[in-house]
Amino acid sequence: MNPDDIYERWLSRVTDMSLMLELLDIAHDDAAIEDRFYRELEFGTGGLRGVLGAGSNRMNIHTVGKATQGYADYLCAHFDSPSVALSYDSRRNSRLFAETTACVMAANGIRVHIYSCLMPTPALSFAVRELHCSGGVMITASHNPAEYNGYKVYGADGCQITTEAAEAIQRCINAVDTFDSVKSGDYETFLAAGQISVIPPSITDAYLAAVAARSLAAPELKKALKLVYTPLNGAGISVVPRLLAEQGYTNIIIPEAQREPNGDFPTCPYPNPEIREALELGLSTAREVGSDLVLATDPDCDRVGCAVRVGEDYALINGNEMGVLLLDYVCRRRVALGIMPAHPVAVKTIVTTPMAQSIAEAYGVELRNVLTGFKFIGEQIGCLEAEGRVEDYIFGFEESYGYLSGSHVRDKDAANAALLICEMFCDYAQRGMTLIDALDALYDRYGHYETRLLSYGFKGSAGFARMNELMDGLRTSAPADFSGESVEGSVDYLRDNTGLPASNVLRYLLPGAEVVIRPSGTEPKLKIYLTVSGENRQESRRRCAALEAHFNTWAK
Repeated sequence: MNPDDIYERWLSRVTDMSLMLELLDIAHDDAAIEDRFYRELEFGTGGLRGVLGAGSNRMNIHTVGKATQGYADYLCAHFDSPSVALSYDSRRNSRLFAETTACVMAANGIRVHIYSCLMPTPALSFAVRELHCSGGVMITASHNPAEYNGYKVYGADGCQITTEAAEAIQRCINAVDTFDSVKSGDYETFLAAGQISVIPPSITDAYLAAVAARSLAAPELKKALKLVYTPLNGAGISVVPRLLAEQGYTNIIIPEAQREPNGDFPTCPYPNPEIREALELGLSTAREVGSDLVLATDPDCDRVGCAVRVGEDYALINGNEMGVLLLDYVCRRRVALGIMPAHPVAVKTIVTTPMAQSIAEAYGVELRNVLTGFKFIGEQIGCLEAEGRVEDYIFGFEESYGYLSGSHVRDKDAANAALLICEMFCDYAQRGMTLIDALDALYDRYGHYETRLLSYGFKGSAGFARMNELMDGLRTSAPADFSGESVEGSVDYLRDNTGLPASNVLRYLLPGAEVVIRPSGTEPKLKIYLTVSGENRQESRRRCAALEAHFNTWAK
């Protein structure tokens, strides 16, 4: 059916009044109908993510219901007595989508365990394993703007589903009719019958105990730290302040405007700890109270941003910088405590700073590179576990502010990272160093690495086509240089034999530099990762700025 026919069908079948009003409002808007119905919201390797609203290309109870029915069919085909764990963050309709998911699962005979209040993504990963579930669903759109929500799917191992599982679930979803094939029922009835049960507080206690067990602090560490922490109106408020306080970091200031869950994110409509705007309220609060450190977690609390006081101002530490700081800290402290495995393994994604390789080699750590997405880091933990080597995993990170130092979960964990950052800060402070001093010391030892992430948005069907056109153009007409920087080699992760699953990623090798280009798997964006290494910081930054200017023109 074409978009107009699908629109008419939705108009005749939707019963939710808010969705009906949206549909009626676009009755004579061909462009709006095209955008909402030209495709179904794509079930990618991690699940669904999209703009809230009415339409097959939007997040709503019908697209969530259809996806859940497909996932339920998959679970029933692969498990004798399937069960799932469910969680959700503070976004608009998150609780509604969680209950919709629970009802569809229960109607299909699947046992449901659901948190009674918003809880972070890593807590969901933990619950899947702790409750021995067949899978799990986290309702979140992570760091996306307020108009987004999403549906992240987990396997029985607590890791986001594999590419193969995603493809199999997609086939199941394709066989589901949005309005006629979805089973459901009443949430309270299922709850009373025991088909849906509330996850008890003991599971949260066990999760926080597992995070606390990842601490590497020396017993004599002085925890005199004045911290501003902001959950950015998200799920971090449920776990991070409690965790830090229980570990002795009690001087915590939380900006009131960002304390309570709020899916509108009124103080930062784009609640992404990668960008300075999301940290501005935390920074202004820190200046007022004279804090040493600022931490901000995204709405589902799997990523954390950081700023540290330098004189009278604050310096932001990006994901690559924090990743190498934490990698070095984890290695150094494990050696000091005598708990470094004989064959330690760290994992990073292919778009993450190559500086990690030098640090890993210095400590005798095997560093594995995987595709973009923390699910691939989680898979490596699973591989080590299958070999009886799970304790060999010591750290994993990605440039987009995701970190994990233990196998207690199989996804990035901002609570785990927040604890490590606080103790690392105090560890260096006792030696008279800031985290910036520590980073400079690493650069002095391993060379300076300047990294930048460029992100270009492409909205709607025309934007999607343009993004594909740019990627296709690079493949059909290989560039000889970027801004005068000669291309010495390239890797096409879609077509070349890289030892990794095929992925729409291009890597270009330049003298002392590299450029990686890929479409985002969660947003309508093209992402370009720049890395320039050298002994001279000023020259590295100049070259990086020239490459950025080149791609700003190219992506127009």
